[in-house]
Amino acid sequence: MAYRTTAQRIERDQALREHILDCALQQVADNGFSNLTMSGLARAAGVATGSLYRHFPGKGALAADVFVKATRIELETLKREFQGPGRAVDRLKSGLTQFAARAWHSRQLAYALIAEPAEEEVETQRLYYRQAYATLYSALLVEGNADGSFAVENIPLTAACVVGAIAESLVGPLSPQARADRESGLPSETLEAVTLAIIRFCLRAINAKEVP
Repeated sequence: MAYRTTAQRIERDQALREHILDCALQQVADNGFSNLTMSGLARAAGVATGSLYRHFPGKGALAADVFVKATRIELETLKREFQGPGRAVDRLKSGLTQFAARAWHSRQLAYALIAEPAEEEVETQRLYYRQAYATLYSALLVEGNADGSFAVENIPLTAACVVGAIAESLVGPLSPQARADRESGLPSETLEAVTLAIIRFCLRAINAKEVP
């Protein structure tokens, strides 16, 4: 009986932790890391502030876990697209198109994950997952070399450059100023234009045979 009670307690604690993380992720999606506070999160999650510190030692650790939760979802989604059927070049174009669309439709969250200044713990995770993305792109480049879609010599370096370029290219269009311009009706870049520019750049960078 004691073991069963302990297991139930662990399960409840884990469920509460995931509930807190979900609430924190929503707050970041709405207002970014800069507006994520322990007191505000406690109110949103319906728990005492002290309960948060049972699961997270501080805002830095909490923000890092929010980053990891959101980025893992994005990474797994892109992985499924890259590992689907068809030629590597078609999977790359489809993956980039869907990646840009997801970022565009969750601009605040995408900007927070890609570029918003945040705690050191978040920056550490950014570096780790940047490498995870590069590994994913490397695998696709290997397949593209094999099926004749690409002609890449230094695959790891090229993958790292492509990942960095994609992230950097989205900073401006996703920035708070760009969002404010769109909301005010001022001229701004469209999703289609940004997506096409990213695809063209990436295909040229990897010596693809087909460039739109």
